[in-house]
Amino acid sequence: MNQNFQTELITLGTAAGPAIRGKENGMASAVVVGGRHYLVDFGLGCVRAAHEAGLRGKDMAAAFITHLHSDHVGELPAYLMWNWGKPVEGFTSPVRFLGPGRDPHHPRGNQLSGTRDMIEHTLQAFSYDLDIRVNDEGRPVMDGLLEVENIAIPQAGGDEPFMVYQDERVTVSAVLVEHPPVYPAFAFRFDTADGSVTFSGDTAECEALVRLARGTDILVHEAVNLEFFASRGFDESFLNHQAKSHSSPEGAGRVAQACGAKQLVLSHLAGVATADEWRTRAESTFDGPVQVATSGQRFVVERAASQIVA
Repeated sequence: MNQNFQTELITLGTAAGPAIRGKENGMASAVVVGGRHYLVDFGLGCVRAAHEAGLRGKDMAAAFITHLHSDHVGELPAYLMWNWGKPVEGFTSPVRFLGPGRDPHHPRGNQLSGTRDMIEHTLQAFSYDLDIRVNDEGRPVMDGLLEVENIAIPQAGGDEPFMVYQDERVTVSAVLVEHPPVYPAFAFRFDTADGSVTFSGDTAECEALVRLARGTDILVHEAVNLEFFASRGFDESFLNHQAKSHSSPEGAGRVAQACGAKQLVLSHLAGVATADEWRTRAESTFDGPVQVATSGQRFVVERAASQIVA
């Protein structure tokens, strides 16, 4: 990676799900490097958000899925159909999709889909549409363009960062994070010549994430307002899941402080709070700048000097 490309983070969607509690799109992000882009997750609204951000399928290099909860993959089928072929400036050459495989810890995990299964089933479900568009519109056969990979977890475990992707613009590393009962669930770090962006995915406070994000220029970290759910009488099992599988804003701040992040961007916001409330809580445990992301927000990534541009 000896070439110098401008790197930009776009928070296409910032809302947790699958409930809709505000105007923000569901969870999706893009890292843009020298005109090529890399997508992280496919939450509700990501197709339109990517289009409005100027991202076209023809410029997509690869996509990464943190885990297989529906609020992170629900709009993946639509993304494929809306960003494929020359008529829509879509991809016409191979693109890579990397995400979790099947869950070996689930009692029925060998029967439940991993990333590769999910995309294969998507192509089958839309086979009529795909066939018509290939034969009537001259589009390329889609399944020949999708290079889908279930991320292999190292034999030593995924608590230490391991590389999952590399090209001339970016190196992407991952660790396993703590989002029980979901397994595997990944965090991803993108390193470019300009700097680095780390995505927590969905996770409780996690030492593996601290190791992955060490010195990162931007840490995009989830946060939950547990008090919102408790005050509205949500079931105890739901509250327990939120408490053990997600991070409070203070927890996100502690992770940012521990890893030495240059900037903390709060995203995947679960529950309701004002931007000032999210920010103030994270600032109580993190010395650096904190931003509460909104859909379509852009950040220029500069080593140790990342900044918002819109």
